[in-house]
Amino acid sequence: MSDPWVALEPGADPAERVRVLRRAHETFTTAGTVPRPVRSVVAESWRRSARAGVGPDGTADVELAEDDLGAYRAEHPLARVMPLFRELMGTFAADGEHLLAVCDAYGRLLWVEGHPATRRRADSMNFVPGARWSEAAVGTNAPGTAIALGRPVQVFAAEHFIRRVQPWTCAAAPVHDPHTGRVLGAVDITGGDGLAHPHSLGFVQAVARAAESQLALLAPARCTEGSAVLSVLGRDEAELRVAGRRIGLSRRHSEILLLLARHPGGMTGDELLCALYADESVTPVTLRAELARLRRSLGPGLLVSRPYRLTAPVESDAGVVERRLETCALTAAAKAYAGPVLPGSQAPAVVRLRRRLADGLRTALIAHRDPDLLSDWAHAPWGEDDLEVWRALASVRPTAPVRARLAALEAELAAPAAPARRVHADRAPAPGGGATYLQRPPA
Repeated sequence: MSDPWVALEPGADPAERVRVLRRAHETFTTAGTVPRPVRSVVAESWRRSARAGVGPDGTADVELAEDDLGAYRAEHPLARVMPLFRELMGTFAADGEHLLAVCDAYGRLLWVEGHPATRRRADSMNFVPGARWSEAAVGTNAPGTAIALGRPVQVFAAEHFIRRVQPWTCAAAPVHDPHTGRVLGAVDITGGDGLAHPHSLGFVQAVARAAESQLALLAPARCTEGSAVLSVLGRDEAELRVAGRRIGLSRRHSEILLLLARHPGGMTGDELLCALYADESVTPVTLRAELARLRRSLGPGLLVSRPYRLTAPVESDAGVVERRLETCALTAAAKAYAGPVLPGSQAPAVVRLRRRLADGLRTALIAHRDPDLLSDWAHAPWGEDDLEVWRALASVRPTAPVRARLAALEAELAAPAAPARRVHADRAPAPGGGATYLQRPPA
């Protein structure tokens, strides 16, 4: 197949492909192997579904009852672009006997609209508002898998993991917050085999991009409204962008601002002392002096006391990666990860965040086994000595350079004259305390 993201190549017989996919699905659910011609994106999704404990005879659970659903979706950011979704997709769904569906970042369906008879058929598999259709809940499906991958996805017939969903075909694309990159949810078109066409995949992607543009127009400049963006990944000293200004921060001020951004309700002086200083002899006077200097750097009004807190939202690039990981948008999370959080910081709370974020991302990469994502990590400064990642990369992309690098790392690990030791994230720019990173002894 020329395009692995398209479910059915031109000229293919849908009925024959369905028969082949059903046999492949049966092989996977009984033997755990994925035969050809199952697309790689589907094979990986089946494996993730199985690891999540999804059964092929399962069904979606309704997590938001009617009263809760109404209140939740009224406040959801995608409510502002539902008129756009209906304008662009409503007629297409109704005329083609399809469904327009919109879910949140957790895969919970917020709106399901379209042809009445098709809606009634979809009710039998709980494809209804309030039901959770994340990949971890119901296996391979377009909205759930689009969120998991952070990119548009098409799922045809028996490519669905749950059998009762296999009569359907769907295409979905994630919708991101245009200011932060955070996944807000996904827009989906669901119907019959006719949707297994490149046009349906391009269609939902175009609709998602239009929605992001509309959201940007509806809330054009967050910083002018008092919020700010804090960059802490891959740099020892953070940069704050607020109200059109770029403010460079010292290492200590970077730590303080990051912690306060993560605690919008504020922190007491004692809480900040514990979070910032491993040395218990540091006095509150020292902290107050640092906060006074930070307040002068930020300008009036952004930092107040009792408790110490920020008066406007501050979005950090670390927070963006965290949210993408939480919603299983691994590709988007890896793309946003520019390096360890304030790698030179020794502040206890920052060290914990740095380890948790880096270890969470690298663990997900190893489990996901995407060769491109693993390669990006392995060739980054923080991953060049990451033995476990190189082993995972060698298992899915065993090229000569990869095998040579892995052999060199393993030889270095075994060499008695150059014993390997762990590089802790609180001492060096390597990203995690729980993984094995080789560190050469000084010359």
